[in-house]
Amino acid sequence: MNKHLIALAVAAATLSGAASAAQVYSDDSSSLAIGGRVEARGLLSEQKDSNGKVSDEVTDISRARVNIDAKTQIADGVQGLGFVEQEITSEGNDTRYVYAGVNSDQYGQLVYGKADGSLGMLTDFTDIMAYAGSVVGGTKLAVADRTTNNLAYTGNFGDLTFKANYVFGGAIDQGGQKVDDAHGFSTGVKYNVADTGLALGAGYGEQRGQIKDKNGKIISDSHNARAEQTFAVASYTMGDLYFGGLYKYGRRDAASLTAATPTLVDTQGYEFAAAYTVGKAVFTTTYGFMKDEDAHNAYDELANAVAIDGTYYFNSNFRTYASYTFNMLDKNKVGKVAASDQFVLGARYDF
Repeated sequence: MNKHLIALAVAAATLSGAASAAQVYSDDSSSLAIGGRVEARGLLSEQKDSNGKVSDEVTDISRARVNIDAKTQIADGVQGLGFVEQEITSEGNDTRYVYAGVNSDQYGQLVYGKADGSLGMLTDFTDIMAYAGSVVGGTKLAVADRTTNNLAYTGNFGDLTFKANYVFGGAIDQGGQKVDDAHGFSTGVKYNVADTGLALGAGYGEQRGQIKDKNGKIISDSHNARAEQTFAVASYTMGDLYFGGLYKYGRRDAASLTAATPTLVDTQGYEFAAAYTVGKAVFTTTYGFMKDEDAHNAYDELANAVAIDGTYYFNSNFRTYASYTFNMLDKNKVGKVAASDQFVLGARYDF
């Protein structure tokens, strides 16, 4: 039971109820499964009203997700597949995934549509919290994250997983925003060292597109502005304990932190995560730090936070959790609201 809960905790950010999806149709060659989640979440943090006054407020950030997973046998050892997932909130709907393709039992899976990039399986090493996401992994290049216009390959070869994808221009990223004609690729590899509890991974992504400032204003119309990222990760599982670590290095043509013209900016970040299972409860914690530095030696701290949470699994379908994030950014530089701590209470039903 404990090993099962550790696996659930580590995969919590990526499994949208798929583990408990219900098969609603099946014959000799085809199947159809429906899954998802309903998740009630209340967020306590500092908010700024229309008059600029800052106060503590509880925000309802509840959501639901519904997915359909379809497969059909098209040749010996080869399946055609389609997958779609919709997220529903009080503010509207968002299509998280919609793709189709083919899967070979021997050679891997190739899909096209709105699908994951190749670096998500690496940031999942530390993206294990019930609520708080990876502060470093959350800044993946658009072409390395979940996005549209994406041709993606996944191959599983024993203990080795290999991913590669190419995103064509005009894609829409996971936030629903156009990626300003950015195009590029990412690739990643993960290896589970057999019978040791150790897993290792590395990946690289590169894209070209327009340059924006912090307010989203385009400061260069060139579609050849280049950005690249490299990730290295490792994890170790020992009984009821899980440890994960991540390092990121990136370079990009960007708005200068001090000058009026674009410049080359270096980004460095690292994150550590741990999980511990006690009975039906899983306790997780992460620490993440990330900074930008440009050619003029201007330094911009982007993230500096510790998050802790506890999740109680009543069964495989229903869990409750509490999560607290200690935001250690300097409020004198980023503002009181941007440096606010966060506390979340949640209840989640997977189907």
